[in-house]
Amino acid sequence: MRNFVRTAGLLALASGLAMAAGTASAKDMVFGIIPNDMAFPYDVVLADGFKEAAAKAGAKVILLDSKMSMEKQANMVDDLLQQKVNGIAFMANDSVAVQALVDKVAAAGVPIVASAVPVGDPNKNAVDYVYPNLNALVSTQDVMAGHVAGAYAASVLPKDKEAKIAVVEGAPGFAVVKQRQDGFEAALKEAGIKFKIVSSQPSDWTPASGERICQNALTANPDIDVIYSHADDMALGCGKAIIAAKSKARLIATGGGSKLGAEAIKAGEIEASVCTQPKMIGELSFKVLAEAAADPAKAKKGQYVSYDMVALTKANVDTCPMW
Repeated sequence: MRNFVRTAGLLALASGLAMAAGTASAKDMVFGIIPNDMAFPYDVVLADGFKEAAAKAGAKVILLDSKMSMEKQANMVDDLLQQKVNGIAFMANDSVAVQALVDKVAAAGVPIVASAVPVGDPNKNAVDYVYPNLNALVSTQDVMAGHVAGAYAASVLPKDKEAKIAVVEGAPGFAVVKQRQDGFEAALKEAGIKFKIVSSQPSDWTPASGERICQNALTANPDIDVIYSHADDMALGCGKAIIAAKSKARLIATGGGSKLGAEAIKAGEIEASVCTQPKMIGELSFKVLAEAAADPAKAKKGQYVSYDMVALTKANVDTCPMW
């Protein structure tokens, strides 16, 4: 049976895993971690959380940057297996294509944890689905992240007219794109908000792409009520586009908690976002992996580890651990 751990259980989980990670069995072990791209602040902070937890346990870390390439990620997994690491954590570059890599690692008897990005087809699987050969998925619950953003949007949108909404999507191939959008729209419907998605374009997770997408959306639909960004990064660029267009569109994001995002909220460039914690994901990814590496043959599989989230505005943005 899959273990589903939320915030209420995180302290107990972290305590128990820290004990496992601090034993002699974890000391001097070697673990690999493969982020999507170390050009992204989110990935850097997640990797830092992983490395810091490993250092406290006396373990060594091999950090490899896949630079958003599925081919590179596959080669890196092979390299780590050849080096006989004790466990691998990774951020999938393609949730579907990466399944074969997970199977290969599991077949080699090496523990493996997916960090932040789910494995499996997001169009077929529930948000808390954990690919069977994973020891764990440690992640933001992205439907809930979108729902928190949508609930905030519903609180500021009028209910007596149809709202026009533009969407800045994440990059294609990421499960979070559908999950964050599903949660956002569900919250609007639950609140009785009438809305129409007038524009929805994929980004490459960068501010530059966010600015370009929002420029195009505002040119085509100057009377947009809300622009919803799947992450803070694109919202940073989108805020510039809104200012340049002298638009009154409200900019609401999720995947937030970055220092730059917080500054944009304080400056009024982003109205609201959602607190996510990549450093915690990195820390817990290591601790779950270390526990599995202590006895791979008996290690738990299919664990789902997440945490609770809140909307961030000027009033409370400093309560979120920034990255």
